[in-house]
Amino acid sequence: MSLTFGSRNGCVMQSEIRAMSIACAHAGGINLSQGVCDTPVPAEISISTEESLRHGYNTYTHYAGLGILREAIAEKQRHYNGLDVDPDSEIVVSAGATGAMYCAFQALLSPGDEVIVFEPFYGYHISTLVAAEAIPVFVSLDTPGWTFTAQKLEHVVTSGTKGIILNTPSNPSGKVFSRQELEIIAAFAARYDLFVFTDEIYEHFVYEGEHCSFASLPGMKARTITVSGFSKTFSITGWRLGYSICDARWAAAIGYFNDLVYVCAPAPLQAGVAEGMQRLDEGYYRTLSEVYKEKRDRFCGVLAEAGLAPFVPQGAYYVLAEVGHLPGETASERARFILDTTGVACVPGSAFYGTGRGENLVRFCYAKEDAVLDEACRRLCRLR
Repeated sequence: MSLTFGSRNGCVMQSEIRAMSIACAHAGGINLSQGVCDTPVPAEISISTEESLRHGYNTYTHYAGLGILREAIAEKQRHYNGLDVDPDSEIVVSAGATGAMYCAFQALLSPGDEVIVFEPFYGYHISTLVAAEAIPVFVSLDTPGWTFTAQKLEHVVTSGTKGIILNTPSNPSGKVFSRQELEIIAAFAARYDLFVFTDEIYEHFVYEGEHCSFASLPGMKARTITVSGFSKTFSITGWRLGYSICDARWAAAIGYFNDLVYVCAPAPLQAGVAEGMQRLDEGYYRTLSEVYKEKRDRFCGVLAEAGLAPFVPQGAYYVLAEVGHLPGETASERARFILDTTGVACVPGSAFYGTGRGENLVRFCYAKEDAVLDEACRRLCRLR
């Protein structure tokens, strides 16, 4: 038989995050590798979704999502991010934030286009870029503060550069880009006429600094594709509800690919989230960051005690930790050592860097209920 894989096959193989999750399941361990929220769904969201099922939201929606959800998104963006968004022409609801990003890349990038990516990066950003046959170009953030300079950006830009990806708050570093840093990126994007693809899924998980939505900067709305969703904020990662916000010109093209690939996001879940958002007030989002800040502080304290020096995150719910002193030659071997020794799964830092980098780091996810996180902390202390 002469059948072979197609050329895109390499970019859709199992990620290291999922690989560690599988290894953890086989070992019967505690999974702090994958960003799956184990915390409860807000009652307002659960109840409104049950109601939507009874009310018959069972057929296809508009390819860009239910009007009531797009209106709820527009109101939320206006209230929290200062963005004036037209729900009828500038929002596309998709199958999770990853689905929204995928459709944006397919619509706006051509094969061979270069896109600047800060590293450490989120692996699915790279996979979806490669699936669009675009070329990621890396700019490494410098520790300990995960900083960059305008000169670093200038060093990598070419005539083939079409865009830049910005993830704030960031997975995996937990970096919250400051307004000053965003203004550097904005000036750079304007100078070279670039799209800016922003992943803002963790916008309500901020502990230090303040989340600034990139599209709210002067002159940036027209070139920004803002991607976010509900998976993390409402602990509904399995519902696959995300969205993109952008100029109507880009939204029409993104909507075409959303229709082609997904048809629509699940109708009753869209309706439930839309109604639930109306029932939630600012207190919910404020409490969310307070609760996760406490989890962060407790978990990072244990990592330090266990000898895994953490890079304490400003936002999101992941933490990178130093593991260069542990047995093994690679980050994968060291992550496996932690799993075998403690029964706690983490992700090798190399999953978030280009080839040959990140080998002294691992990433933990602390979006867990307190009992699970407490047990993980107890087990990690075995490394002392």
